[in-house]
Amino acid sequence: MQTDIDPRSLIGRKAFDRNGTKIGTVDEVYLDDATGVPEWAAVRTGLFSRDAFVPLEPSELVDNTLRVPYERALIKDAPDFGVGRHLSPEQELQLYHHYGLDLSAPPPAPAPASGDRSFGRVAGQED
Repeated sequence: MQTDIDPRSLIGRKAFDRNGTKIGTVDEVYLDDATGVPEWAAVRTGLFSRDAFVPLEPSELVDNTLRVPYERALIKDAPDFGVGRHLSPEQELQLYHHYGLDLSAPPPAPAPASGDRSFGRVAGQED
């Protein structure tokens, strides 16, 4: 995904799966604490549903919508960690496995010295 996009501009955008089926609306964006790069989005999947985490890479912004290259069923089955907190390294690992993402790919910027990557959030409103 474009890395020069303000993560706050993603909040409220509609998200669609690989087939063009609406998933929901971007509720929060999670940034890598070490790099500041947006890595995950929490997408509200329905009025009474939960937020599903989706990877922002390899997702794309197309016509002011977030296009996620996965099927809606896979997205809705993503691990549920709730929103409003940091993602722990263990939670991130579960998400990588769920989406079949390559963990050996180098991060977009240097990782923290400890190797611990946690993810802060960008919400649409202040807490």
